[in-house]
Amino acid sequence: MKTPLDTDFNTDFANQIAQLEAYNKHHYRPNSYLHKWWARRCGSTFRLILKQLVEDEARRDYYAPGGLAGKIILDPMMGGGTTLHEAIRLDAHVVGADLEPIPVLQARATLTPVDMVALEKAYKQFYTALRKEITPFFQTKCPQTGVETPINYTLYGVKRICNGRSVIMVDSLVLRVESDGSTVQLCPRCHAVLVDTAVCSCGDSAEKPPLLEKGTKIFAEQPAEFEDDYSIPHYQRYVPLALVMRCPRQKGLRFKAPDGHDLALLALADDLRQTLPFDRADFAIEPGRKSRQLTPREIDNYLDLFSSRQLLYLHHAIQLLPQFPPEIRLNLGLLVSTSLEFNSMLCGYKGKNKRRAGAIRHTFSHHAYSFPYTALENNPVYPRKASGTLQKLFQSRVRNGRLWAQKPRERVIGKRYSVSGKRLSVNSKLPFVEIVGERDAGVEVQQVVEMTAEQVPSFLLLQGSSTALDLPDSSVDFIVTDPPYFDSVQYSDLAAFFRVWLRHLLPDAANWAYDTQESAVDPHQLDSESRYTELMSGIFAECRRVLKGENGRFIFTFHHWNPKGWAALTVALRQAGFALVNRYVVYSENPISVHISGMKALLHDAILVFAPKEAVDMVWERPSHINQSDSEQFCYDCGTFLGWVLQQDVVETAVQDLWQEALL
Repeated sequence: MKTPLDTDFNTDFANQIAQLEAYNKHHYRPNSYLHKWWARRCGSTFRLILKQLVEDEARRDYYAPGGLAGKIILDPMMGGGTTLHEAIRLDAHVVGADLEPIPVLQARATLTPVDMVALEKAYKQFYTALRKEITPFFQTKCPQTGVETPINYTLYGVKRICNGRSVIMVDSLVLRVESDGSTVQLCPRCHAVLVDTAVCSCGDSAEKPPLLEKGTKIFAEQPAEFEDDYSIPHYQRYVPLALVMRCPRQKGLRFKAPDGHDLALLALADDLRQTLPFDRADFAIEPGRKSRQLTPREIDNYLDLFSSRQLLYLHHAIQLLPQFPPEIRLNLGLLVSTSLEFNSMLCGYKGKNKRRAGAIRHTFSHHAYSFPYTALENNPVYPRKASGTLQKLFQSRVRNGRLWAQKPRERVIGKRYSVSGKRLSVNSKLPFVEIVGERDAGVEVQQVVEMTAEQVPSFLLLQGSSTALDLPDSSVDFIVTDPPYFDSVQYSDLAAFFRVWLRHLLPDAANWAYDTQESAVDPHQLDSESRYTELMSGIFAECRRVLKGENGRFIFTFHHWNPKGWAALTVALRQAGFALVNRYVVYSENPISVHISGMKALLHDAILVFAPKEAVDMVWERPSHINQSDSEQFCYDCGTFLGWVLQQDVVETAVQDLWQEALL
């Protein structure tokens, strides 16, 4: 029996909606963005894929609810959980597996129905208690009125040596350009905060280290040569230069240089840091491909990436969480963990221009570790819903996500406002429509045998290697996933930044002692081509084992410039016994995304549809050439070539030669 996806996929519609979603994916599917994860694909694309597996043609429409009731969908490499969320909305049972604990915890938190009244009450209790402990360290006085007010964030410069003299480096001396053209800037001599045209009277008498802007080439009439003192912990390499707040008696942001009282509070936090019960051995950095960026700076412990106030925040959060019920504790623990992306001493400042949204350049804005000259220490318990605060994150990641999950919406494309003759009601200024009858939630089960046709949509989560899935043979109808790409970003390595804290925030919620060497893209020494092929072969073999007979389909998205990546994929598919049924190409990446900007990045994904080879009668012709000048055509040609190679009777060692020749 064929599926509609075997022969048909609306790529025009998929591209239209993906080009909109790619710019702000978290606004389109807020419930799947509770915690930081990387390389998420557009949910709309996966909804379209799943809709083409629906038997009832009337329910196959993108805007029609449901359609997969009773079907079991597996994602063996679930990452951000896109497949699970999209499939459970269509009334399917879903199984998600991942070696990493963060995807498992995030899926459990976001797929489990929660009493929002109870969650809101618990959050308020948690936030109030946390704020009581932390706020005293984030208080200052408004420089204009003298009124005590909470600090929004603190800006730091980094200490360096230039031509033998101590200096402090910043990204820019200008801290703010208002809409009327007025500025807030730092005096490079005495570090005073100067508003608009004010001129500092310090002259040459200032005794503080001079402030230098990033890119300084000449200092003291000599070519600037810089050195760094890595003998002190990372957090101590930064000097506070400006406190930013909102005075209750005045409008707009206020900037001030820290005074004696402010510095005394910072010193007190530093003293308390020494009393915190954190064992440095628990936070040691294991060198992976991304975390090796920390080694040249002699950073070997995650604790050193956080200020003393940030560690106090984490300590009190850890102390407060055990009082809450497990499902509430899971949500709050993930909330605190994801807040660390906006609350570390790796955060930069991008609030110079008032017209630019948000002041924080978060820790992983470049999918890597970066080290700003102007570091930003956020106030996580700031009472307003400001960028990176608990108040803001609870609103955007938890409250908005759960409300959306109860009434999912989809973007309406063009002038289409009806499904099966029924008019769609557009309930916002943007053309979004609620998909009546859908819910992004289900009931968690412990075994796949509990997933019956009579059962409401359910989910099963497996933490462990997908080379050995705890599932019966022929137990899932379809497998839809997005595998890690050969030589891709080391997400497991980057995730350690959160993992070391989550195992203290949620110690009993996951297996924190798992072996990262089982990751398909290993963050340590085994991330070789052969290891990738071996692990993907093992995962694909398990997919073949658990997939139901001739009607089962194995579907995933993929793209890669490197012939070794395609060759590894081909070998894994051959060993597992899969053949290509069809391939489609869809838009996938925002071209101005900061982590691909300026790179030779593919902006499209190939959607590859496979079935057990004995169920495939399609004969693939070798393409005359692979177009390497166009992202979309390249992915299409590679998909076609993959289908052809899978049908060739050649030894595995010849597979890479075929790809190498094709992608010369």
